[in-house]
Amino acid sequence: MFKLAKYFKPYIGIIIAAVALLFIQAMCDLALPDYMSNIVNKGIQQGGIVNAVPEAIRKSQMDKLMLFMTSEEKSEVIKNYTLIDKTSPDYDRYIKDYPKLEQEPVYILNNIDKSEIDKIDPVIGRALIAVSGVEKIKAEAKNGVLSFNGMQIPADTDLFEVIAKLPPQRVLAMADAIAEKFSALGESTVNQAAVSLVKEEYIALGMNTDRIQSHYIITTGLIMLLISLLGAACTVAVGFIAARTAAGVSRDLRSAVFTKVESLSNAEFDKFSTASLITRTTNDITQIQMVVFMLIRMVIYAPIMGAGGVIRAVGKSVSMSWIIAVAVIVLLGFILLILAIAMPKFKLIQELIDKLNLVTRENLSGMMVIRAFNNQMFEKKRFDKANQELTDTNLFVNRVMSVMFPAMTLIMNGVTLFIVWIGAHQIENSSMQVGDMMAFIQYAMQIIMSFLTISMVFIIIPRASVSAQRIAEVLKTEPAIKDPKEPRSFNNKEKGIVEFKNVYFRYPGAEEYALKNISFKAMPGQTTAIIGSTGAGKTTLVNLILRFYDVTGGKVLIDGVDIRDVTQHELREKIGYVPQKAVLFSGTIESNLKYANEKATREHIKKCAEIAQAMEFISEKPEGFDSHIAQGGTNVSGGQKQRLSIARALVKKPDIYIFDDSFSALDFKTDVALRRALKEHTGSSTVIIVAQRISTIMNADQIIVLDDGRIVGVGTHKELMKNCTTYQEIALSQLLKEELA
Repeated sequence: MFKLAKYFKPYIGIIIAAVALLFIQAMCDLALPDYMSNIVNKGIQQGGIVNAVPEAIRKSQMDKLMLFMTSEEKSEVIKNYTLIDKTSPDYDRYIKDYPKLEQEPVYILNNIDKSEIDKIDPVIGRALIAVSGVEKIKAEAKNGVLSFNGMQIPADTDLFEVIAKLPPQRVLAMADAIAEKFSALGESTVNQAAVSLVKEEYIALGMNTDRIQSHYIITTGLIMLLISLLGAACTVAVGFIAARTAAGVSRDLRSAVFTKVESLSNAEFDKFSTASLITRTTNDITQIQMVVFMLIRMVIYAPIMGAGGVIRAVGKSVSMSWIIAVAVIVLLGFILLILAIAMPKFKLIQELIDKLNLVTRENLSGMMVIRAFNNQMFEKKRFDKANQELTDTNLFVNRVMSVMFPAMTLIMNGVTLFIVWIGAHQIENSSMQVGDMMAFIQYAMQIIMSFLTISMVFIIIPRASVSAQRIAEVLKTEPAIKDPKEPRSFNNKEKGIVEFKNVYFRYPGAEEYALKNISFKAMPGQTTAIIGSTGAGKTTLVNLILRFYDVTGGKVLIDGVDIRDVTQHELREKIGYVPQKAVLFSGTIESNLKYANEKATREHIKKCAEIAQAMEFISEKPEGFDSHIAQGGTNVSGGQKQRLSIARALVKKPDIYIFDDSFSALDFKTDVALRRALKEHTGSSTVIIVAQRISTIMNADQIIVLDDGRIVGVGTHKELMKNCTTYQEIALSQLLKEELA
C-alpha cells in the first residue's frame, strides 16, 4: 500500500477532517457509558443527588456539621450559603420548595461554580458522616446508658452539646476516625453514604426528592441523546468522506494504470497478459477502494476507541483491568494465527482470478472456433477447472476466517461473565458501584470490538496488499519505447522517405534475431511491397517503423531522421496504419472513420469510404454512416472490417501508408478496384504493403522479399521472377506462369 501513497496526497485535507470527526465520534461513544453509569449510580441509587453539598440545609443540622470543621473550613462553607428565615425578603419564594423553613431557619446554597463545590464537598461530606456516626451511637444506647468517647452517659443526653464542650482537636480526630472507617470501603461508597445523608436532609426539609431524581435522569438522558446525535452526524460525515476518498483514489489509480498501459510497448504487453491487465485495472483496484474506505472509516477509529476505552475502564476499576489485558492478548494471538494461515492464499486468489479471466476471454473470443471443432465440453472442463480452483481457494480462506467471529463472540461473552462475577463480589464488598460495573462492561466491549474491527480489516488488507503490489508492478514498469529528452523534428523538405539501415531486431528474451541486416529505402509516390513466407518477419518489420519495438541494431530513418530521435506522437502523425487484424471500436461507422481525424468532414469521410470500396455496403444500411458498430466490429464481415480500416487510414491523409496484409479478406474484384483507387489517391505518399498474395503486389514499384528475417530479393515483379528463387516459389504456388507474365 505504501507504494501507492502518492495517490493519497490530493485527499490529505479531507482525510485529516475525517480523523478529527472520528475523534469526536469516539469521544461521544466513550462518553455514553459514563452517563449510563451516572444514571444508575447517581440517578437511581443516589436519587439524583450528585454530591455531598446540599442545596439547602436546616440551621440546626448545619450547626452540628460545624462541630466537625476547622475554623477555616467553617468560614469557607458558610460564605457559600445564605441563611433564610421568616424575616428574609426571599422567604415567600423559598417556603414553597422548603416547607420546613416555616419552623426553623434554613441555609440556602449560593450560585457557585463547580470548583468551589469540589472544594467544600469533602469537608461537608466528612462532617455529614461524622454527624451520622454520632447519631448512630445514640441509637445504639442500651439500658438507658450509652458509651461515647470512653464515657458512660445517660441515653437522653444531647451528644452534640457534649461534643461542643470538647477541645476542637479532639472533635476533629473523632470525625477523621469515623470518616476513615468509611474510606476503607472506597471513595464511591463514602460519596454514596454522604449523599444518602443529604437526601435524608432534603426529606426533613419537605423537598420533593422524586422530582429531583426525575429531573436528573431526564436531563442526563437528554444529554446522552444529544451526544448520540452528534456521534451519528460524525459517522455519516466520515462515511461520506471515506467513500469519496476511496472512490477518488480508485479513479486516479485506474486512470494511472490505463495511462501507463497506453504508454507500454509491445515488449511490456508480452510481459503482462491482457487478462491480467484487465484484472489489475478492475478487481485489484476495487480491492484497494474497499480497503481505503475501511482504513478511514474503521482502522483510524478503532485505535482511538481502544485507547480511550482502556483509559476509561481503568478509571472505573483498576483491579479488573487485567481481564481486558488478557482478552486483548488472546485476541491478538488468535488474529495473527489466522492471518499466518490465510495470507499466502490471498495472492493465489488474484492469480486464479487472472487465470479465470484468461479462460473466459479465450472462450468468448474463440466461440466460433470452439463450436466448429465441437470442443464445447473440453472448454467447459477447462473453465470448470479454473473456476473450481478459485472456488476451493476462496472456500479455504472463508472457512479459516469464519472461525474468527465465533471465537471473538466467545471471548466477548467470556469477558462479560468475568466482569459480572468479579464486579458482583466488589459490589458486595462496597468497593464498586453497580453503574461502574455496567460501564466497565461497556468499555470492555468497546475495546474488544475495536480489535475485532481491526481484525476484520486485516481480512482484506493482505488481499489489498497483494492487489497494491500488482498495480504498483504495472505503474513502476518503465516502457522500453521512450521519447527522447531533446526531441528533433522531421525535415519538412522531404516527406515520406522511409529507410532501413543495417537493421537487426531480436524479441526480448529471444536467442535468435527475427530480422537480420535489413537495408532498403521506400520513396514517396511509390508503392513498396513486402512479401515472404509465414514467420519471415514482415509484420515485425513494419512494427519497427511505428516504433512498437525499437531496433536491436542499425537505424530506421524517416525523412533522414532516426525515428528514435523524435517523439512517438510526431512519428505516428506521419503514418496511416492498417493492421493485419482489422480492429473496429464500438460506436458508429462515422466515429470509427473519424478515429484517425476527428475534424474530418462528412464529404472527406465519404470519399475515403469510396476509395476503400466501403460505400457499397454502407449505402445499403438504413442509417448509413450512423449505423451502429458493435464491440470489436462483430456485426460486420471480415472484408467489411478491412475496408473500413483502410478508409480510416485514408481519412488521416498521412505521408506514409502501411497496409499490413490488409487485403487478405477481399475478393479479387474488390482488391483490384481498391488498389486502383488507392494508387490515384496516394500518389504523393509512401505506400508500404505487406501481402501474402502475389496479385496484390505485382504492380508495386518495389518488392522486398523476406526469408527467415533476411532480405533475399529486391526489385519489381519482373526482376524478381528472373533472379529471386524464393519469390518464384511463392508466385508459382499461387498463380500460373501465364498469369505471372
